[in-house]
Amino acid sequence: MKPQNLTDVSEFLLLGLSDDPDMQPLLFGLFLSMYLVTVLGNLLIILAVSSNSHLHTPMYFFLSNLSLTDVSFSTTTIPKMLVNLQTHSKSITYAGCLTQLTFFSLFAFLESLLLTVMAYDRLVAICHPLHYLVIMNPRFYGLLVLVSFSISLLTSLLHCLMVSQLTFCEDVEVPHFFCELSQLLNLSCSDTFINNILIYFIGAILGGVPLSGIIYSYTQITSSILRVSSSYGKYKAFSTCGSHLSVVCLFYGTGLGVYLSSTVSSSHRKSAVVSVMYTVVTPMLNPFIYSLRNKDIKSTLWRIIIKKA
Repeated sequence: MKPQNLTDVSEFLLLGLSDDPDMQPLLFGLFLSMYLVTVLGNLLIILAVSSNSHLHTPMYFFLSNLSLTDVSFSTTTIPKMLVNLQTHSKSITYAGCLTQLTFFSLFAFLESLLLTVMAYDRLVAICHPLHYLVIMNPRFYGLLVLVSFSISLLTSLLHCLMVSQLTFCEDVEVPHFFCELSQLLNLSCSDTFINNILIYFIGAILGGVPLSGIIYSYTQITSSILRVSSSYGKYKAFSTCGSHLSVVCLFYGTGLGVYLSSTVSSSHRKSAVVSVMYTVVTPMLNPFIYSLRNKDIKSTLWRIIIKKA
């Protein structure tokens, strides 16, 4: 196939999850419902935290930022997918594809870093309770979120720059429902060896290091909790970590599942289906995990509902 310069590429074609015309209305209804639940659930978490002064603590500050990240993460991919399903079009402009890639990377990395920061917050709260308010002061926990966002932004811009330097063949069909980095590299006619090395390096740093930090935090937390003599004290300490640990397992578990499915299966379409888990399902489930296990969030939401009624 004849290569063409990237500046000549006006659009890519997102093949989506299925070519079956009968499946399109079902997929549209399913993903629209999941997106609305995701947005509503996460916005309710943000509303609950912002409206209750008792929830203006580091833990809930991080939680509200995680909810905002989840909404943004889903908004990066699902609305474009819904538009394509409704209009029976598969196209996305070149600029739109790069924009989608940039924001997808930004919010994926930001979620990973926020989960690590939240694990550190629980580590300080349980292992150093007397110094918690001194260590986790507003300036410090605000700085943690700012640094997490800055690192994620720089990394996502690096991904965008990396793709913008590639040349593509005449085939611009992306076997996915969004512009996923590895799929774009597969379409390139350029030598992508350096790009792949860079991807694995960044993945190891921004995936492995945060996960290692989370594992270390929970190792210290478990060790500290086991030294508590009271059964109620142990339960209370574990209960404050249960929701966060569930979200961590869901996020990294689905991410690992996508990676393993892409290496085992040669079908790009199957990998796209599996990736729905971490791009759509995980952001939708996070507010349920936190609200169902958190009495403060539930009571605040009930007060808001009763007040509005």
